[in-house]
Amino acid sequence: MIFGLLILAVGAGGFLFWRYVWFWRNPARTVPPGQNVVSPADGTVVYVKKLRPQEKVIAIKQGVAVSVNDITRQDLQVPKLLIGVFMSPFDVHYNRMPLTGKILNIRHYPAEGGNRHMGPMHWRALRKLRPIYQGSLHIRTNERTVTAFQGRFGPREVNGYVVQIGGKSVHGIDSYIQPGQVVPKGEIFGMIRIGSQVDLVLTWLPEMQVLVKPGDKVYAGQTILIKAREANPEDPEDL
Repeated sequence: MIFGLLILAVGAGGFLFWRYVWFWRNPARTVPPGQNVVSPADGTVVYVKKLRPQEKVIAIKQGVAVSVNDITRQDLQVPKLLIGVFMSPFDVHYNRMPLTGKILNIRHYPAEGGNRHMGPMHWRALRKLRPIYQGSLHIRTNERTVTAFQGRFGPREVNGYVVQIGGKSVHGIDSYIQPGQVVPKGEIFGMIRIGSQVDLVLTWLPEMQVLVKPGDKVYAGQTILIKAREANPEDPEDL
């Protein structure tokens, strides 16, 4: 009896520590200098794809596919690079700017029929099953905040979106910035409380070289996702 109560107390204490202390940790990050794009979130890369508007590139399950327009809730007209990062409950949940940019607008979209649980993606990420996004309907239906920004990659102008997708247990998607503000690369712009996914959608340029692939572990403001291409190898459609 006493042993059982002790186990319950330890478990409850561990949960409270995670929920009200560990979850809110905000470790310092070293932002890499130079011409590059860094991860907006901590977590596991679940997809990396170059795509055209309305191209259905993520087949979640039979008969259900997602385009970049479904993810951003925007009518995009030029080729984009899409990188998705799944944040487990144990990852740092503060989100950081992928590159220095001016915030154009911030829009929140409610869930379609209620937020779905991200369990399938968490399970497949832990088991290293491919594709990690299989069965994850939350990519299309869950609530999200879409932050549109404009920045530069080298001499060229790029437009981008950071999409914060909430999970079933989400208690809020926070944004700490305002439209018109210029936010430096690596600076915190918001967070998602509890389950979440963060997608980066960026104008595709031929001089970009993607350095990550599905299954990679990345860290917000620190891991380089894209750098300037040094050579000119064949440009794959599905990276």
